[in-house]
Amino acid sequence: MTGLDELRQLAAAGAPAPQSMDAYLAKVRTRAYTVTDADVATLKAAGLSEDEIFEHTVAVAVAEGLRRLDRADEAVA
Repeated sequence: MTGLDELRQLAAAGAPAPQSMDAYLAKVRTRAYTVTDADVATLKAAGLSEDEIFEHTVAVAVAEGLRRLDRADEAVA
């Protein structure tokens, strides 16, 4: 198993994110550079912990990065 395979498994192994994070996680997937402290504050005000926000953010960012890497590999092949 390669390091990328392990990373894929770890990113997929987490619990599903709460529905209240859907818009935020879509933002992380498509335009992470626009995420602000206010976005995180909104999630915290909705009752999510910093750890929960962090874990879901990292999982989605890694999964999206791997998806883009796969598309690039397909284009080069």
